[in-house]
Order: sequence, then C-alpha cells, then structure tokens
Amino acid sequence: MTQVTVKELALVVDTPVERLLQQMREAGLPHNRAEQVVTDEEKQKLLAHLKSSHGEKLEEPKKITLKRKTTSTLRVAGSKTISVEVRKKKTFVQPDASEAVAVEPKREAVEKRSEERPAVEAPRSRPQAEPRRDDAEDARIRAVAARQAAAQAAAAQPLEAPKPAAAERGNDARRAAPKREDDERRERKQAQPRPSLKEKAPAPRVAPRSTDEESDGFRRGGRGKGKHKKRNQHGFQSPSGPIVRDVSIGETITVAELAAQMSVKGAEVVKFMFKMGTPVTINQVLDQETAQLVAEEMGHKVSLVNENALEEQLAESLKFEGEAKSRAPVVTVMGHVDHGKTSLLDYIRRTKVATGEAGGITQHIGAYHVETDRGMVTFLDTPGHAAFTAMRARGAKATDIVILVVAADDGVMPQTQEAVLHAKAAGVPIVVAVNKIDKPDANPDNIKNGLAALDVIPEEWGGDAPFVHVSAKFGTGIDELLEAVLLQAEVLELTATPSAPGRGVVVESRLDKGRGPVATVLVQNGTLRQGDIVLAGVNYGRVRAMLDENGQPIKDAGPSIPVEILGLDGTPEAGDELTVVADEKKAREIALFRQGKFREVKLARQQSSKLENIFETMGQDEKKTLNIVLKTDVRGTLEALQGSLSDLGNDEVQVRVVAGGVGGITESDANLALASNAVLFGFNVRADAGARKIVEQEGLDLRYYNVIYDIIEDVKKALTGMLGSDVRENILGIAEVRDVFRSPKFGAIAGCMVVEGTVYRNRPIRVLRDDVVIYEGELESLRRFKDDVSELRAGMECGIGVKSYNDVRVGDKIEVFEKVQVARSL
Repeated sequence: MTQVTVKELALVVDTPVERLLQQMREAGLPHNRAEQVVTDEEKQKLLAHLKSSHGEKLEEPKKITLKRKTTSTLRVAGSKTISVEVRKKKTFVQPDASEAVAVEPKREAVEKRSEERPAVEAPRSRPQAEPRRDDAEDARIRAVAARQAAAQAAAAQPLEAPKPAAAERGNDARRAAPKREDDERRERKQAQPRPSLKEKAPAPRVAPRSTDEESDGFRRGGRGKGKHKKRNQHGFQSPSGPIVRDVSIGETITVAELAAQMSVKGAEVVKFMFKMGTPVTINQVLDQETAQLVAEEMGHKVSLVNENALEEQLAESLKFEGEAKSRAPVVTVMGHVDHGKTSLLDYIRRTKVATGEAGGITQHIGAYHVETDRGMVTFLDTPGHAAFTAMRARGAKATDIVILVVAADDGVMPQTQEAVLHAKAAGVPIVVAVNKIDKPDANPDNIKNGLAALDVIPEEWGGDAPFVHVSAKFGTGIDELLEAVLLQAEVLELTATPSAPGRGVVVESRLDKGRGPVATVLVQNGTLRQGDIVLAGVNYGRVRAMLDENGQPIKDAGPSIPVEILGLDGTPEAGDELTVVADEKKAREIALFRQGKFREVKLARQQSSKLENIFETMGQDEKKTLNIVLKTDVRGTLEALQGSLSDLGNDEVQVRVVAGGVGGITESDANLALASNAVLFGFNVRADAGARKIVEQEGLDLRYYNVIYDIIEDVKKALTGMLGSDVRENILGIAEVRDVFRSPKFGAIAGCMVVEGTVYRNRPIRVLRDDVVIYEGELESLRRFKDDVSELRAGMECGIGVKSYNDVRVGDKIEVFEKVQVARSL
C-alpha cells in the first residue's frame, strides 16, 4: 500500500497544502498537518468526495481479459523434438478520466510507452485523485484526463482488430528465431569434444525479460522491482582500467596508512616491497622517498604534504583585522626570593596574597589587573626561588615591562641576575624597584653598583633603567613606580585589535576536582568570549565559563586581561599559545596532530641506541636511580619540580621522575609507583581512598609537601644515603726499629722507638722498608720493658712482636693505622 504525506500529495496534484487540508476536512478525513500520512483508502475517499461535489457518479472500471496460447517445437540431441506450449493471460483496466490525473509523474513515462507499444497494460491499482481548485484548473485536469483516456482506448483496440494479433504472431516468430539459433548452436557444441576441468566454464546466459513481464511488474504497482525498464539492470560497472588514486605522503607514513590511501590491502604493499628487496612489516614507518617510490611503482599519483600544513593554515586564518586601539601594559614582577615582590603587589591591589602562600613564598604565577588613576595595568607575579627559573622565563616572554624588585638591605642575588638575563633575552624594558627602603641598613647605592655590573644602568647615570625607591610596608614610592611603568608603556605604543578573535598565552593550569581542567590565560590580542572554541597547545575545548582574578564570572575578556577558563579537555602547558578557532573539528584535528608530533619527539628522545649516543648511555644502567611519582596542584609547579629534581645527582646516583601530573594521587598512580619501585610525592595534593589503600597494603613511601625547599632537601638526603660511604685510613702512629731480638716464644722482637703519633695494640699495622710496604698484618705483642701495654705515645721505647712475620730488620718502620667509614654527600 502506497503512503504519502499531505505535503507530498499537494506537490503531486499541484495545489497548496492549506487548500488540500481544507478539502480533506470537507471529505471527513482527520488530517490537519502537512506531515501526516495519507493512505490509498483515504485518497479514494477524497476522490469520491471531489467527484460527488462536482456532480459525477462513481462507476466501476471496465475490465477486459485476453487469453492467448502458442505452441512451438524444440529440437534436442538426435532426432528428438519437444513441443512447447506457452499460455498468456492479460487483463486491461480502463480507468475513469478523472482518476487518471492522479498518476504520479514517474508513471507517466510508462503510460507514454503504452502509446507506442499497445501490449503494455494499465496498472491494476486505482490511481489517486487530484483535488480540484477552480474552474480553470478543472479544465486543465479534464484535458489531461481526455488524453490519457485516449491512450487507454488505443491500448484496448487489439482486442477487436485482427492486426495486432498478426503483429503478435510476428513477435512470436521473432522470439522463436533466437530459440532455433540456440538449438543449432547447442547441437554444434555437443558435437565438439568436452573441455577439460582446467578450462573455464562459459558464463550462464540470462534470458531477457519480456515486455509482458515488464507490464506485469508495473501492473503490480510496486516501486521496487516493477519500476520502469531499468529495474533489472545491475548498479555495478566493472572498471575498464586500473584506478589511479591520489596519495598524500608526509615526512613519514606507515605501511598500513599507505595501503589505505591506495585502497589496497596492506599485505599487497608488504609483498611488493619484499619483491623490491626491502622486507617490511605492516606497522613499519617509511620515509617520504621510499613511500613515494612504492606508490608510483604501484601506479598511483603522489603528492608530498608538508607536515606543518595544518599549522600554516591556522596561522593564515588568524588575521587580526579591525581598528587597532591602545591597550594596557602587561608588567611582570621579578626578583630574588623574599625581596618583597608579592608584598609590593599586595599594597597595589589592597589584598593579602602572601598570607595564603605556604612558607611565605609565591609558588605559582599569579595574574592580576589593577585599575589606577593613570589607567589599567596588568601584573604577572612570578616566584623568585631558583626552582622556578623556567616559570620566570615564561613570564618574561609574555610581558611588556619588567619590574625588578631588589631589597635595599640585601643587594643583588643569584635570582636577581637570572631575572635580568630573562628580561634582556625577552627584549623588554626594566624598571627597578628598590624595596625595603625603610629599613635602617638599607643601601640603595649598593644596588645601583650591583645592577650596573649587569648592564642595568640607572637613568641618572645616563642609562635607560629608572630606579624607584619604594617600601611595600608603608607604600612609599608606589605612585612613582606606577608612573614610571605607564611612561614606559607610552614609549612602547602598545596596541591591540579588540574586534578580532582572541589570542593569548597560558599562564598556569591546574586540575580542579569539581570543575575539571582550569587554565589561567592572559589575553594578548582580540577578545576571548564565553562559548568560543579555543586551542591551547595539544588541548582544545569550548569555553564553558570565564572567571576574573577575583573568581567572578565574566562573559568576555579583551586585550591584557587575565582570566580563568573552563572547558578544555586537559591541562595545557604553561606558556602554550591559546587561539580561538572557528571550527571545533579543525581544533580537534590540529590538537591530535600536535599530540602525534609530541609523541614522536618523546619517543625520539627515549631512543638511546643511536651511534652518537651509545657511549654516553653506556654507563647509565650502573647508576643508582631514585624513582619518583610526582603529583602537583598546578602545571607550572610540576615543570619546576621536575627540572629541579632532575638536576640532582652525580655520576653514581640520579633522580628519575617516572610520572608527573596535575591533580590528586589516584589508584593508578599508586599502582605505577608499586610497579616501578618509586616514591610517591604529593605537592599541595592528597591521595584518594583507593590510593591510600594500596599504599597501606604494599607499604609504599607516600609523602606530602607544600614548600619546595622541603621536597628538594628530602630528595638530596635520599640520594646521599644511596651513595653509601667511603672508607678512609688514618695513620695513628709510626715506630722505628732500632734493634731486633730473638725470643723463643714470639720469634723476632723489634726494639722500637715511637717517632710519631700513638701506637695501639689492637690496630692493624704495615711494615715499611725504604718507605715501601712489604707486609701488612697486626701486632702480636706490645711491651714497655716487661709490661704489656695497650698504647705508647711518641718518644717512648717499646718492644713490638709482629704476628706471623719474622723478617724485621733494623731501620724498618712499623705504621699503625685504622679504617674509618666516611659518609658521602652530593
């Protein structure tokens, strides 16, 4: 049963949907929407209503049945003949003129063929009616119905005239002619010898379907097998020649990937390369030249692809078009630990960040923007400890101006020198803030001399670095410091395009248990909005929420604004560039590409079997290794600790961070520590219940830290214990042999004078002759005259009996020593 929707029926009958629905409601049908289905019975009901509304009567269609029987003779092998009788029965239905207009357009082509071939009969199923709209349309419908009725009448004429019967007999004769030819051909094949089994058997012949079968298929009214002449044609066409495909080859490609691009099995490529003399496996990586040669030899076109094409396309798509406007400067505060960097920012921001830091030091990069009377300034606070050198380097690269904080009572320290080097490497101007000027032992001139040695020349000395005396405790010189910073910003003429898509740098990232990955981002250009698709290093995602430095939600962030974003699929590395991408599919593609490149680089670093590294890694296995599984609260701290711990050790001991991550210690971390015999370190994070259970059952060493000094000191102590101890010899005393006596009980007794140190009885000795050791053993006896003594000091005479040695001569020296265990250190 054919079913169509109201909308499709309206298209077929060429009438508006609203008009058709009105007519269907008048006919008593329940349809009121264009998506509802109309069955054949409902179509007939609608047709009856339309006929009755126009005064027409329903009459049963006229049916004519034609029966025909033909007899033919088929000759087989020898002189045998077989009589074949073919019986045919056809039923012709003459539809009403008004019903014919509902035939679908696809069936009109079949009806037109019926005009050319009278043998094609009309469909059995009664066609649907088309609702009439107005008098002009009724006239057009009646004309179409008249033409189709004439066609049906022409199809029914063979029943009365004898000519079509003669034509039919001619058709039978034409159909019988190929049969006689087939009989003769079969007789000739039977006369020939039979082919062997190795010869290919002929393909079976498929007899063409007759016109009667076609008309019968259309008479059934189905849309599948009874659809026009093309219903028996196969949809597949064998290719006339080999298919040439375009193969894209990068710098490297595996055999399986190459086979997939050529649409062949991987085994065929492996077999082909074996024939070329290159045995490979299906997962083996081929270089670009080899893959190109294989693809071209197998008949395909090769296009060499640049591996960085995706990155180049991304760079081209990031065009900052629009009006450029001035932006606020990004200022990084650097300096030595405990020189007052965070306290200086506290006074500016009127907050107390330093009180919340463990150990009184800043261990993360903080980003804040401050509204002042002279404009907005964005500050980046970087830690001053030596472990955060990499973090300070990233801070310098993301900044416009550097404030170098130096304590007036302390002077230029090692981290101060590193901060100067980072600022100069980044090519940013330096504003020196001489802090703690309120202390009585402050010496600002000493700071100027120390920094001048580092090529940071004060302005009053003819240089370009302004020196401002400040006090973070009392707020002295804060306004002058901000004025100097804004003056440097005016000289730099900092601009950005707020109307462009956002681009920035990841300052910090961490894994929040309730919110997932959280990244602190400094927007450098454009505007970052909630809902944007962002790409940060090897991570991507949609910005689900944005928070300012005070934790308040915001919808967008312009240039020089630091924000926290939620929605990334992981924690990106601090210093990664963040860009807004228009398409999430493109962001995922680039992120996966970067992850693949990252894995390749990581595997390349791990491969130590190359010739140039074989001698360097030859003694690595002999080292004692302290394995560590490290989990921290933020990504920047993890990188800093990994760098600091890896630098510890010497030629005998080393530290290996087996795994490092952001977030709490999980059960998988505990299992990894158990498998690799590692120590679990948690920096500002804790272990969950599953991890604690494994730690208790297996006796793992789990330690928590919140200050970087403690973790470094503990690792140093552990490495020192792994070094063991050295054995040292201390010479206690020397006795010179003056005479030799013979004793029946002890043998040779040396009469000696203690010339240096103290001679002990229960210590090992060496006998030296001409300052060469000739014997090493122990004392058998030590006497002062006739008394046994335990020790004798320098200047005293004694008799010494050497155990198991009687070849003592005058002039020999007896050296008394001891062995001492001395602990080693890094």
